[in-house]
Amino acid sequence: MKRYEKLAADIEEQVRQGVLPPGEQVPSVRQAAQQHRMSVGTVVRAYLLLESRGVIESRPQSGYFVRARPGEDAPALRVSQPSARPSAVDVSALVLSTLRSIRVHDAVPLGSPYPDSSGFPWRRISHYAGAIARSHAQWSLLDDLPPGNPELIRQIARRYLENGHPVDPHEVVITLGATEAINLCLQAVARPGDAIAVESPTFYAMLHAIERLGMRAVEVATDPVTGIDIDALERIIDAEGIAACMVMPNFQNPLGFQMPDAHKRRLVELLTARNVPVIENDVCGELYFGDAHPTSLKTYDTAGIVLHCASFSKTVTTAFRIGWALPGRYRGEVERLKFLNTLTTPSIPQRAIAEYLRNDGYGLHLRRVRRLYAQQARIMAAAVRRFFPPGTTLSQPLGGYVLWVQLPDGVDAMDMYHAALERRVTVAPGHMFAPGDTYRHCIRLNFSAPWSPRIEGAVQTLGQIAAHLLARRG
Repeated sequence: MKRYEKLAADIEEQVRQGVLPPGEQVPSVRQAAQQHRMSVGTVVRAYLLLESRGVIESRPQSGYFVRARPGEDAPALRVSQPSARPSAVDVSALVLSTLRSIRVHDAVPLGSPYPDSSGFPWRRISHYAGAIARSHAQWSLLDDLPPGNPELIRQIARRYLENGHPVDPHEVVITLGATEAINLCLQAVARPGDAIAVESPTFYAMLHAIERLGMRAVEVATDPVTGIDIDALERIIDAEGIAACMVMPNFQNPLGFQMPDAHKRRLVELLTARNVPVIENDVCGELYFGDAHPTSLKTYDTAGIVLHCASFSKTVTTAFRIGWALPGRYRGEVERLKFLNTLTTPSIPQRAIAEYLRNDGYGLHLRRVRRLYAQQARIMAAAVRRFFPPGTTLSQPLGGYVLWVQLPDGVDAMDMYHAALERRVTVAPGHMFAPGDTYRHCIRLNFSAPWSPRIEGAVQTLGQIAAHLLARRG
């Protein structure tokens, strides 16, 4: 193979894998010549070959771009149409069995709810934790009673300020991850038997909180691009007497959308007018693929009705479950419930993360993770389009690390889940993300791990399973 043919083949492979998605500009001729230590003439021949194959196209005075091919993009997801009636929640058994299956020896964890930890600074944080433990001869629960460690609270408030959304540090309550924050906030605003409005589909941790407290979930139609249908929510509030709303406006799990600012503002205005508190899960807010940190519902809250929840589990370490809540006017009740439920959050993890935030370039770490996830999102989507049967539709995540896949009607997600597990691949079946079986043809895939032949092989296996199930039903 001649040098220009080798360069053309390498670029074509990057396009195939989604590293260079449709519409993306490829390096200029001069840049490519420098990068690959080739002559300009060699690069020009490679680009002309790729252009003749329909892989790239030349745009006058702009350069070369990856060409979109007919049928390359999967059809877009449609707005969900769930039942608007309150229903009891019972998804914990399925979620627990699914999470246990992820630990199967040598399984590819595409069903994992957790980000790949290989790129996390856990060594640095463990170093800080060890140093802190050695430097204190005695520890007392009184050291970090609610609301939590003062230095960690200061660093959290500083991070919001750096992102252009200042908060009152006195509002922060440190928790055992975002899960405890969500549970405490829900317990503060609603009672057993109350109806809670949720997105459909929604992250199962929200459903767990509703189930644990004996409440009922009301699914609200959700657009895969703009988020919860505010008009539908307004009708449900008026008809059902909703006690609270639970949403994930930024990089929602499992759909991955970022609710537009105008929708966030309108949602807060509606709930303020109806005096309905809203619990905001912003655990993926730092994992955006765009150029600027997204706003949150908290940004538009003037009445204290937004109970904002987040954690470091998705960005720093999953080993230390450290989260926090900004509960607005419910802060006192959330702090009281925190004390009654778990007394305090472990002190050493709080202090170790505070030291890391103060000294180790958290922003630089996040920029690297965001670039990696954005690239892997494109690669995973391209692989699903390539290997899965026609009729498969995909979400278009703007952040986070999960992809929502809607399979053709003949493929049941639970059948696919069991068949994949036999092949040492895990997926998250859509049944986990709603009280009923609305999403029985959907799965969620995790793309946080660096792309590898093993992961590509697992996606290909899933495509083969889907095709087999479809043919069997046909």
